[in-house]
Amino acid sequence: MIRRLYDWTLALAAHPHALWALALVSFAESSVFPIPPDVMLLPMVLAAPHRAWLIAFVCTAASVAGALMGYAIGALAFETVGEPVLTALGKADSFDDFTATYNEYGAWVVAIAAFTPLPFKVVTILSGATGMSVPLFLVASVFARAARFFLVAGLLWKFGPPIRVFVERRLGLLSSLFVVLLIGSFVLVGSL
Repeated sequence: MIRRLYDWTLALAAHPHALWALALVSFAESSVFPIPPDVMLLPMVLAAPHRAWLIAFVCTAASVAGALMGYAIGALAFETVGEPVLTALGKADSFDDFTATYNEYGAWVVAIAAFTPLPFKVVTILSGATGMSVPLFLVASVFARAARFFLVAGLLWKFGPPIRVFVERRLGLLSSLFVVLLIGSFVLVGSL
């Protein structure tokens, strides 16, 4: 089933209205859809390198809008579904402790999930459920999503098809390296 969904998403990249399809997939991936927009971003930029920056912008903007939808799902569904379940299980107090810890480090969690192949939708929903600051959530989402999609589009624009193979094979490693560099730079700046 996932393979068919992947193939369907990839086929959308060749459609005449691919930019709109990319926006839809990017929006949905941030809240409910299991396939990342990179599946469409890669072939679209390779097919039209002169539109790389527009494609990355659409992917970023739609993804951040979808992140807000995920946040809303977490904020609204938690109150009606999650909270009664936690109370029935006697875990409501544990969730309060978790919420405090999550919100202390939440911007990092959002940024890391937004940049890496981790399921971003889980973090967007969790951010809404814990009541994370919306401006902080937005800043982390915009920064990390833009970094991810513009980096991929830029590499494809500059190096073309060979970089696609490199990115597809090493996306996890590249994402992890970026996160280590990002955290290291913040630690370095904080120690000055």
